[in-house]
Amino acid sequence: MNLIDLHCDVLAKMYKAKGELSFKDSTDLDVTYEKLKQGGVQIQAFAIFISPSIKSDQKFQAALDQIHYFYTDVIGKNPNMKALKTWDDFNQLQVGQIGAFLTLEGVDCIGNDMQKLSILRELGVLSIGLTWNNANLAADGVEEERGAGLTTFGKEIIGFCNENRILSDVSHLCEKAFWDVIDLAQFPIASHSNSKTICDHPRNLTDEQATHLFKKNGLIHVVYYPPFVTKKSSASISDVIAHIDHFCSLGGVNQIGLGSDFDGISEKVIGLEDASMHPALINELLTKYSEDEVKGFAYKNFLDHRPGWKSAPH
Repeated sequence: MNLIDLHCDVLAKMYKAKGELSFKDSTDLDVTYEKLKQGGVQIQAFAIFISPSIKSDQKFQAALDQIHYFYTDVIGKNPNMKALKTWDDFNQLQVGQIGAFLTLEGVDCIGNDMQKLSILRELGVLSIGLTWNNANLAADGVEEERGAGLTTFGKEIIGFCNENRILSDVSHLCEKAFWDVIDLAQFPIASHSNSKTICDHPRNLTDEQATHLFKKNGLIHVVYYPPFVTKKSSASISDVIAHIDHFCSLGGVNQIGLGSDFDGISEKVIGLEDASMHPALINELLTKYSEDEVKGFAYKNFLDHRPGWKSAPH
């Protein structure tokens, strides 16, 4: 079964290693070309994540460097990898090809310069999260004690996303900023978040947040990072599925997807340690859900809810 994964941090790892990691088959990466192929992943999102430790005047260059690795190493050295720069490109994949697209995890790298955001869009960014866990000029993240909503600049960015058919990602926002995005965004998504009811963690979503995302025709992609999955000492695939079960109970069966966070996580779900192991998750889902529902979770829900796409009947 084909699969779409909405979040990985391969580019940040490649940037940190100064390009010394081979995307084709490096054992230091959770997501490689070979592992995507083994795992049946047809489309992988690649986040541009700039560490807060990088100096402000170097952050945009760091973002460009990560995009450079995307085009030269991920795409350029693997002929069957295809860059997806528009939503229409998702329909152009040929048999045997694996699609890849860019997302932005926090807008720190643009400072207060919207022209830089336009450049990132031209380079292929299709989803924008305003923050990581900290605060920036757009909004507060989940670890910012102030917990403020969107700034005027943050609202301008959401307007840019709406105008350019870009997803507005809420995964790292504090709750007040989340509600501001829900009010303004035409294309909201949580690219890698779980249910706070199942696992009480600040990065997870309350039932009220999840319900409103679904009402806004948004998507929630469940994440595999054990501290977001369970309070137990280790996490299983069944524990991940518990979040899918709960979101389904809130009416989101056609709006759930997958967002691994591979290469950005230090702990792993047992049996789901890298991209090659996705079939284990799919097989376990098939014991609980119909094939059509599992196809939805794996890829179809995302394709149906792309900006500007009309949801197909299920």
